[in-house]
Amino acid sequence: MNNDIENYKEFLISRILLRDIEEYTKEDKEKLQFLRRDKVDDIVISVEYTSSSIIGGIEELFLAIEEYLEKDSKNYELIKMGSLGLCSKDPMIGIQLPGKTNLILQNINLENFQTVFEGVFSKHINLEYIFGQFRNDLLEPWEGITFIDEIAFFANQQRVILNNCGKINPESIDEYIANGGYKSFVKVMNNYTRDEVAEIIEKSKLKGRGGEGFLTGKKWKIAINTDSNNKYLICNAGEGDPGAFSERFIMESDPHKLIEGIAIALYGIGAKKAYIYVDTENKLAIERLTIAINSAKEYGLLGHDVFQSGNSFDIVIRKGAGAYVCGEETALIKFLEGERGMPINKPPYPATKGLFGAPTVVNNSETLINLPKIFEKGPKWYRAIGIDSSKGTKVFSLAGKVENCGIIEVEFGTKLREIIFRVGGGVLNGKKFKGLHIGGPTGRVVAEQHLDEIIDFENENIGENLDGGIIVLDEDTCVIDTVKYFADFLKNQSCGKCIPCREGTRRISEILENITKKPVDNDNHTTLYRFKGVMQLENLAEVIKETSLCGLGKRAANPVLSSLKWFREEYEEHIFDRECKAGVCQELRTFIIDVEACIGCTICAKKCPTGAIIGTQKAPHFIVQDNCIGCGICYKSCKFNAILSM
Repeated sequence: MNNDIENYKEFLISRILLRDIEEYTKEDKEKLQFLRRDKVDDIVISVEYTSSSIIGGIEELFLAIEEYLEKDSKNYELIKMGSLGLCSKDPMIGIQLPGKTNLILQNINLENFQTVFEGVFSKHINLEYIFGQFRNDLLEPWEGITFIDEIAFFANQQRVILNNCGKINPESIDEYIANGGYKSFVKVMNNYTRDEVAEIIEKSKLKGRGGEGFLTGKKWKIAINTDSNNKYLICNAGEGDPGAFSERFIMESDPHKLIEGIAIALYGIGAKKAYIYVDTENKLAIERLTIAINSAKEYGLLGHDVFQSGNSFDIVIRKGAGAYVCGEETALIKFLEGERGMPINKPPYPATKGLFGAPTVVNNSETLINLPKIFEKGPKWYRAIGIDSSKGTKVFSLAGKVENCGIIEVEFGTKLREIIFRVGGGVLNGKKFKGLHIGGPTGRVVAEQHLDEIIDFENENIGENLDGGIIVLDEDTCVIDTVKYFADFLKNQSCGKCIPCREGTRRISEILENITKKPVDNDNHTTLYRFKGVMQLENLAEVIKETSLCGLGKRAANPVLSSLKWFREEYEEHIFDRECKAGVCQELRTFIIDVEACIGCTICAKKCPTGAIIGTQKAPHFIVQDNCIGCGICYKSCKFNAILSM
């Protein structure tokens, strides 16, 4: 950063936040260029430092880079950045030389980083380690290097709310403000009444991203029109869905945008205090949110009498244990009140009687992150994105058997095919696409014929399940095993308050467990019993859906019902043929030893975890089927092809 820039706080508040862009002087714009790193005097090295890259080993690499730079005589700036979202490529590192665009490196490790860095410093780069470069008209581009926005993963997205991720330091309020941050918040306070704020949100047709797709502005108006001395805002940033990590990603990569969205919402509904509910294990997200809140207070954006407007705002982080049921708003409110997180009957709805008995707006974090952009560009601009029934963009965790795993943002109306094969780069290792699971544990499984379905709240197959991730399934995936995993998860996550959910999820799990293991008897009666259990699932599901207290129970059978509808042949295969063609359900597999091929080497017997293989050395061995668990270790270890899978 330019050493001549001093007193960022005073400059950013008095010259940037509290003035219109048309009033910026030439000196103001030049300072902003350095704060945004449109220009740099020193070499800037930016390291993606998120939970994903930590798993990829960035902690040790960052320390090694830091030690290496301390020994070099050149002037460097080393920064911890958020992620671009392509988590399967983490960790990625950016290098920006004075006058040149920011170059993004890949495949960097402890052994090669010094060589790669020195090559870039001397402008002799090895393309093997280059991912791409950021586009910046103020800087000279690297010749022959692809721009980031031309890479398929990014070119097929519409990044409205993720636009800062991987580009700014998430721990720097200066960078956030320099890139337009908190401008919308100041604009809202200076130009609109609370009623006008809610009206603008309703005109934008922003729908809640927590799953139900309820109009955000309509919910706000209910709270505004409810008379009370106190009102509260709750930001639900808890992520109980296994396989989903978009909430955590946003908090780690762009925490100030969430804080700004919350501040706008506080003003809009006439509340003074907001709670951010976040899972305890998301330590880095909590750390960066804490830094963002403290920085906002230091700059006068939160606290008492913000900018002498008469408005006071406070934001408190509340850590949760990751209970899935706390995704339901009344259960979350109970938790915040110090009680066990359990849902209650509605009405009254939280917007009229919520936290501590006061009107409370509960919004998902992704919903709130949309607010700064809506007030920056206007509701008409926002309505132009998406389709008639669903406006704006949607963020997903893209995971499973897909080439490009990570966090993506696509416009409503985008086809699933485009997400999987353009953004995601297709099925991993060139395998055949089987289907996908969308919407977390209570989501749905859809098949290949649904690839041309669009992302839309009104879509009957996936519309109510847009709050979780997308998990891609390939030909080697067993749909029954996938559904069984989610059924077991829901069984354990049920709060137990209502009988339909408590007992129904348990029974669903039992039925699925029963058909994914070998029956005790191989007669027709046993087969009929197993098939009858599956048939009960549909009736059971309807009972759970109609009588459960909250959304967890009402949607608990979605994975089962959707998989029965589109993958019924796999259920029949497991029940009648007692076979899992994907080879995933171990307890359905049967292994035998070909006595003519077996030479009695004893390798399989030594590796069998249950001692199911018997025999003497240099003589044919045998498998005791009652002891075999179908793990396949013997099959993989046999060098003479003497073990057969049946």
